[in-house]
Amino acid sequence: MKPACRSRPFQTSLPLPGSKCSMKTIGLSLLDAETLLINDFTAGLKAALKPNGTVSLEFPHLLQLIAHNQFDTVYHEHFSYLSLHAVQRILQVQGLRLWDVEQRPTHGGSLRVYALHADDPRPTTAAVAELLATEQTQGLLDLATYQAFQPRANRVKNDLLAHLIDQQRAGRRIAAYGAAAKGNTLLNYAGIKPDLLPYVCDAALAKQGKYLPGSHIPIRPPEALRDEPPDEVLILPWNIAEEVKAQLADFAEQGTRFVTAVPGLRIH
Repeated sequence: MKPACRSRPFQTSLPLPGSKCSMKTIGLSLLDAETLLINDFTAGLKAALKPNGTVSLEFPHLLQLIAHNQFDTVYHEHFSYLSLHAVQRILQVQGLRLWDVEQRPTHGGSLRVYALHADDPRPTTAAVAELLATEQTQGLLDLATYQAFQPRANRVKNDLLAHLIDQQRAGRRIAAYGAAAKGNTLLNYAGIKPDLLPYVCDAALAKQGKYLPGSHIPIRPPEALRDEPPDEVLILPWNIAEEVKAQLADFAEQGTRFVTAVPGLRIH
């Protein structure tokens, strides 16, 4: 998306003078979290949508973030962390309404919502009311739910630090896999530096030879694992842990252990 569109999406959604352009279907994946002016953005969706059109939006679900302690998904390019209640209100303000919702496994648990113009005759599906009720039951409307989130994040930090220190004292070699944004959030929050985690491997050529911001942990190609076989690999992008384990299956056969830190410390 061009910078102008990211900053003023409503203006860029308006048709050119003399144009009758509008859209029957608008589909956007994982965009709302990265939208700074969310009300302006939603107004742009309404302006661009045909009278009988449908909007589809997919974004990480706040309920899953809270329930599964996914604090490491909070980082600079995400401006919002949305519940279905919040999305319902945002749509209503701009003359749209929820029509349907699907729960999806992407990014640790996401929602795909479908919205219509407020006066569209299509009836709202039962899934909307069911998920709204679930959010309320799970405490998303209660301040105490959010106040309890910080201690859970602290526990992840403390458990990971204690584990890395124990492994170092035992003389075990440790490396990390995946120079992902969520991993960088975790490492900086825990204050982990190269003295505890010597390097992280990543298959992306653009990242190799550089350093993780803040922690200054060097990023090396996956082949580094074969040069210095570790006793343990910390998988930072926990949402693709099974995929990473499959890629490194031969290390497991040689005794290498895999570890994830979120939602809690787990040795695979």
